Amino acid sequence: LYNVHLEEAVVSTQSTGMLTQAVLAGDLGKFSTVLETYSDKFMKEGTMTLINRLRHNVIKTGIKSVALSYSRISLSDVAEKLQLDSPEDAEYIIAKAIHDGVIEATIDHSNGYMQSNDSADVYSTNEPLKAYHERIRFCLDIHNHSIKAMRFPPKSYNDNLEDAQKQREREQQDLEYAKEIAEEEEDGML
Repeated sequence: LYNVHLEEAVVSTQSTGMLTQAVLAGDLGKFSTVLETYSDKFMKEGTMTLINRLRHNVIKTGIKSVALSYSRISLSDVAEKLQLDSPEDAEYIIAKAIHDGVIEATIDHSNGYMQSNDSADVYSTNEPLKAYHERIRFCLDIHNHSIKAMRFPPKSYNDNLEDAQKQREREQQDLEYAKEIAEEEEDGML
């Protein structure tokens, strides 16, 4: 019985791992293969609907990869790389990805290609410098607040405290007073 559960766990982990790799790589072919191979298991687990919805994520990841890799690529090549049925499917998916903000590109319908927009080099702007400056300032603020919190109290704080001799005398008086009360109680009980 233990071996049966162990085998099921291994198969479940393998199938999930292969599915994850396909989603992260944007490899629709691998995703379809894993889906076909383990469809019975996914049905049994009740995860088939969820996994079918992952297909869109696989395609989006694939589109991102293609858009980053190519500044200009034909729709038929996109369909081939993503293992889609037709260039028209690729065109629709690219248009939806552009609309959703997944990629920055344009589609030339007449010539049948996708043109990726040049992404701005963020390091040529002052944005990284500003972000770095904010982080440094935050760390320095934390440091300064920590230092302030670790300081000793001001000298005026000590003025309110009794010195050690006065405190001992007061404690001795309290102790003598407690003894007197205890003796009076004992005398009263006898």
